[in-house]
Amino acid sequence: MTHIYGTFGPACGSQETLEAMFRAGMTGMRLNLSHCNLQDSADMLRAFHAAAAAAGVNAPQLVIDTQGPELRIGALESPMSLQNSAVVFFGKEGIPFPKPVLEALEPGCEVLLDDGKLALQVTAVENGRAEAKVLRGGTLTGRKSIKLPGKDLRLPVLTERDIRNIRRATEFGVTGLLQPFVHSGEELCRLRQILQENGAGSLKLFAKIETLEGAANLPDILPQADVVVIARGDLGNDMPLWHLPAVQKDISAACRAAGKPFIVVTQMLSSMEHSPVPTRAEVSDIFNAVADGAWGVMVTGETAVGEYPAETIRYLSRTAEEARHWLEAQ
Repeated sequence: MTHIYGTFGPACGSQETLEAMFRAGMTGMRLNLSHCNLQDSADMLRAFHAAAAAAGVNAPQLVIDTQGPELRIGALESPMSLQNSAVVFFGKEGIPFPKPVLEALEPGCEVLLDDGKLALQVTAVENGRAEAKVLRGGTLTGRKSIKLPGKDLRLPVLTERDIRNIRRATEFGVTGLLQPFVHSGEELCRLRQILQENGAGSLKLFAKIETLEGAANLPDILPQADVVVIARGDLGNDMPLWHLPAVQKDISAACRAAGKPFIVVTQMLSSMEHSPVPTRAEVSDIFNAVADGAWGVMVTGETAVGEYPAETIRYLSRTAEEARHWLEAQ
């Protein structure tokens, strides 16, 4: 079978909606702990387990995204509209940036925000803040991702908040941990040790490949990962987008050769955030991922904030099933 993952969010927090998603073919859910704690999500997780039981799904999978070394802006009082060619500031009296990012900025540096939806270029750096020109504008909300193409910022594999969540993971029925920005097998070894020390040694390790360095170091990562995640959001920010399909194919082939399960994620059914029917390209994307051997496929914003979470899962599941039937007929 192909594992079908949705992502928690306000659009699918009720037991009724979650049950409909399970009945449509969902096998598990992802909870992004960059935005909340396990305790904050207790009511939603109770609804998740109750929905799985009502739909007859035994041992539903619950995977958590750690905050980990992923870089995000801080909280904003309200959404910011960034207009093309406008000048904005990072740091003091501007968009709140983590200290390691501010320290890495220099004139000419490109900054991508919110999975690359917004692009800026640093024009000046002085006294703990940076000035930047907006190259590709849009609306920015708090806690969105930061990417500095060409710069490798190494941070601890887990934050203190991550460790607090991990200590309670099994209590909430968590089965796996999605580790962002994995660069090496050594990082996963350290992470597994931390899990053991904090009573979560049974969790599966999902290694998210989100940089070219991670893709290049796949032979080192594969033996230490339980599942590889082809995380196309940030991975696509690390290269020209037209290179991404080939990199996805290469990772898929390496995982198949090693007998390592892998999942594909990001924008699989993006149009269904606002449409009850996907595009033909999206359906083809899902089919091809499964035909390439994907152990699982995952949607994110489509179920977290989309208007049609159950229909999204139905298209994801049915397309994956069709791909499996096609494979069996070859």
